[in-house]
Amino acid sequence: MKRRELLATSAAALGLAATAGSRALAQSPLKVGFIYIGPPGDFGWTYAHDQGRLAAQEHFGSAVETFYVDNVPEGPDAERIMTQMALSGADMIFATSFGYGPSLNAAAQRFPQIAFEHAAGYLQEAPNVSLYNARFYEGRAVIGTIAGRMTQSNVIGYIASFPIPEVVMGINAAYIHAKKVNPDVDFRVVWVYSWFDPAQEAAAAEALIEQGADIIMQHTDSTAPLSVCQQRGALAFGQASDMTQFAPDVHLTAILDNWGPYYIERIQQKLDGAWAAENVWLGIPEGEVAFAPFNERIPAEVQAEANAMIEAIRTRSYHPFTGPLNKQDGSAWLAEGEVADDGTLLGMNFYVEGLTGEIPS
Repeated sequence: MKRRELLATSAAALGLAATAGSRALAQSPLKVGFIYIGPPGDFGWTYAHDQGRLAAQEHFGSAVETFYVDNVPEGPDAERIMTQMALSGADMIFATSFGYGPSLNAAAQRFPQIAFEHAAGYLQEAPNVSLYNARFYEGRAVIGTIAGRMTQSNVIGYIASFPIPEVVMGINAAYIHAKKVNPDVDFRVVWVYSWFDPAQEAAAAEALIEQGADIIMQHTDSTAPLSVCQQRGALAFGQASDMTQFAPDVHLTAILDNWGPYYIERIQQKLDGAWAAENVWLGIPEGEVAFAPFNERIPAEVQAEANAMIEAIRTRSYHPFTGPLNKQDGSAWLAEGEVADDGTLLGMNFYVEGLTGEIPS
């Protein structure tokens, strides 16, 4: 065979191999990893994220392969898990807890080809890091209104996880709106310093009920507070998912964390080669914050009031942090009609006027 023919044959063979390789590559599923702070069975924060993952898996079918590692503590272990995911071929990594930020950014700098997404995060130290969150304070304004209308003792208990802006924001939103409809409301906050600790959460619920609370809210993930309320006859709200089955008599509603649409959108962008780092904060208008069905124990007029607020937030004709509002020490914060800016909310480290107690340092 002449040299030119040999080269031509070799080139053709290489072309076929390249085409076959491209086709195999195109048929390889996009690998998407999720890192969870708790177990998917918590029926709270992690459960909601895993439902979003499952929705994405169902939507994309064989084009995408999702996997997760759960019960990953914030700190060095999170970076180790992300590194393992990257080395195992992950194309995207969703890290779903506030405290994963430093670990995620360190991993992102070492693996610039991977799209990293951080839920409830605030650090963007690499161009391949995207931040996403939900405006849960919108939902807490609604349940605060319901609680203010329905409490008989005028004492509302709030089980708080960690003293970060997200949680402080939720306490303030719920209190402001309970107070608007019931000036006699008194909020009692118990900090448990955990996202998921059923024993601690149950103990907090018991303590709040002993202090006179007849309605319990929670910014923690287990169903334990609902079980306590069912036994003790206190009313309660679920967290992140519909927890009615755990307290059918007293579960009034729950803020639902609807992550599926976001995960589907961002994975599609990665498949299309159109993914870019963003910083998004979505809420009721986008459907990322929703509500479990209202318990029939909620009076019709209170349901109507809650639904009117949901609609006003959906159409952006109402913002839950609208003045006049003062800080806890009585100093002015928002003037009449003034709306809080996102920067202040995302860094919120103060209670509003009327709340008692201190935010732990």
